[in-house]
Amino acid sequence: MLLPELLRLAAADDSGPDVGKLIGQFAQYGIVGIVVVLLILGVIVPKYVMTSLTADRDKWREAFEKEREAHQLTREQLAKAEEHGSVAIEQGKTLTRLLEELGHRPELPRSA
Repeated sequence: MLLPELLRLAAADDSGPDVGKLIGQFAQYGIVGIVVVLLILGVIVPKYVMTSLTADRDKWREAFEKEREAHQLTREQLAKAEEHGSVAIEQGKTLTRLLEELGHRPELPRSA
C-alpha cells in the first residue's frame, strides 16, 4: 500500500531533475555536438573535401606511375650502355694482347 503512495508523491514532486527531459536534450543537442567535434577533428569530412582529396590522390598516383616508368626506361638504357661498354673494353684488351703478341708495344699516354 505504501508503494502507490510513494509513486504519486514522486510524480507530484518537481524538485528533482527530469530525466526524460535531460535525455531528450542530449538526443537533440548532444548528437549535433558530437558531429561538430568530429568535423573539427577531421574524423568526418564533407563530400566536396573528399572529392578534392581523391582527385589529388589520383593525380599524384598517375605522376608516380609515369616517373616509375621513366626510371625503368633509364635503368634499361644504362644496362645496355654498360653492356656495350664492357664489350668495348674486352675488345680493347683483346686488341692490346694481340698487338703485344705481334711485337708491338702499346704507347701509354704520358702524364704532363
